[in-house]
Amino acid sequence: MDLIGYIDSKRDEHLNELKELLRIPSVSTKSEHKPDIEKAARWVAEKLRAAGLENVEIAPTKMHPLVYGESLHAPGKPTVLFYGHYDVQPAEPLDLWTTPAFEPSVRDGRIYGRGTADDKGQVHIHLKALEALRQVNGKLPVNVKIMIEGEEEVGSVSLWDFVRDNRERLKADALIVSDTAMLAKGVPSITYGLRGLNYYQVEIAGPAQDLHSGVFGGAVPNPITILAETIAKLHDKNFRVAVPGFYADVAILSKRERTALNALPWKEAEFRKTVGAPALDGEKGFSIVERLWARPTLELNGIWGGYTGEGAKTVIPSKAYAKFSTRLVPAQDPAKIAKLVERHFRKLLPKSVVCNFQVLSTGKPWVAPYSHPIFQEAIHALESGFKKKAVFIREGGSIPFVTQMHDTFKIPCVLMGFGLPDENAHAPDEHLSLENYFGGIKSVALFYERLANL
Repeated sequence: MDLIGYIDSKRDEHLNELKELLRIPSVSTKSEHKPDIEKAARWVAEKLRAAGLENVEIAPTKMHPLVYGESLHAPGKPTVLFYGHYDVQPAEPLDLWTTPAFEPSVRDGRIYGRGTADDKGQVHIHLKALEALRQVNGKLPVNVKIMIEGEEEVGSVSLWDFVRDNRERLKADALIVSDTAMLAKGVPSITYGLRGLNYYQVEIAGPAQDLHSGVFGGAVPNPITILAETIAKLHDKNFRVAVPGFYADVAILSKRERTALNALPWKEAEFRKTVGAPALDGEKGFSIVERLWARPTLELNGIWGGYTGEGAKTVIPSKAYAKFSTRLVPAQDPAKIAKLVERHFRKLLPKSVVCNFQVLSTGKPWVAPYSHPIFQEAIHALESGFKKKAVFIREGGSIPFVTQMHDTFKIPCVLMGFGLPDENAHAPDEHLSLENYFGGIKSVALFYERLANL
């Protein structure tokens, strides 16, 4: 039986096995799920062995275990390192799920359950592709190293320690990641660029304690009011970030790349439907695709302070808080941007309040030259696996690990994702298209085969 025929013959078996993994509530952020995390790690290790990998280990870390395995029996052939994660986001709010989050169900050509798209379903695609190659050919066509962590949803706390401690062991010719989405249904995609991410938290302190708004109102600073006024000044009327120097180093898209991105089969009407807002907004002078992928942003992520309980409580709060982030594009330096943002934010505040400004995390943007042969092999594999034209896209989100690996090992990073933008990752009714799941197994298997000829 040929490779594609073998994969087709295993559809039910593969789907049932994926359901096993999805039933494990491996929620990394909740301590009560520690036994489930460990169960998921054991499950992944078992399937790595079944796929023919050796030296499989469940490596303990400061938080959750990392699973590693390798197959190095293809002398003279490329070595690829595949990265994924088996941990998932919490399922709450549970009442918004049509069927329980950890009882996977198939409806309308999709499989529903927490972790289907992010990232268990995509990890399982690679496991089944490798298993198919071994079963059909008796061995894997390239050298493979696999690293599946259990902390991605809580910031990959221990991942980089593992990489640094195993630098020689993890050397490879390319990094493969499946934790991204395709452009749209029926459009298989390779992601060649990611935005960087800085995350901030501010505390604005005014009075020494909460005050009666009738007794003191009109004569003392209100931290919520001052915070809101400051936030409103972070953008101009064209929705450009108003921080001086913020755009100074932004890499401008070439005419060729800008034309290619705006020619993608991307439908604004579908995007608007996914968003669900009355209208769209963003930086003037750029298309929606450019705003999402190639322009930097500053977004408020949360704001709180004062009384928010039931009924009325007339207070002037002592403090107010906000969390916000900046998405960065190539040539912007995260450390430089953090300093610019903090300096501008403090400059906007009156002397009647004190500001505690924290930079919680920073992350660099990444972009790859997709003319590299490995990207071309990936695009051809997708087209063969899906029988549809594949495209190169950017992604507005951030995967810090990709940038770290690229900078450390100087290797190409191929982001071959099989999710869709509307599959509710991190939200109720998360799902994965079965067309993408089975097409993904075929494409990944063909990709590994094609790599043997590089």
